Amino acid sequence: MEMFWESVVVITAARYSVVVLCTLVFLAIFEVVTSYKNWEEIKNGNLAVAMATGGKLFGIATIFRYSIEHNDTIFQSIGWGTFGFILLLLGYVIFEFLTPSIKVDEEIGKGNKAVGFISMMISIGLSFVIGASIL
Repeated sequence: MEMFWESVVVITAARYSVVVLCTLVFLAIFEVVTSYKNWEEIKNGNLAVAMATGGKLFGIATIFRYSIEHNDTIFQSIGWGTFGFILLLLGYVIFEFLTPSIKVDEEIGKGNKAVGFISMMISIGLSFVIGASIL
């Protein structure tokens, strides 16, 4: 039985399951933080929300990619992934704060593709910086 738990397939399935669960939790947190309803807006064809949400998804996945690569246990990966998510969320708040002439959340909710695109790129860019910092 010990060899079963050390199997690459089992370890991969376990990490995959944990990352999917964490991603769902983190996206739910983003849903609370934003003024619009992500999935409702995406269903209605709001490309700006789709880009911003896609950037967040890519960002979370990238952070976990580095977290898994640099940590031996699932618990360490979850810890660093969660810390990375907090930094990504903080980056979103800072983006909103540093652009007082644009209400980022409001513009994305209204379908402003330019703001949705820059939001996506910020999430992707920050995820690489955060991920590269994970030990």
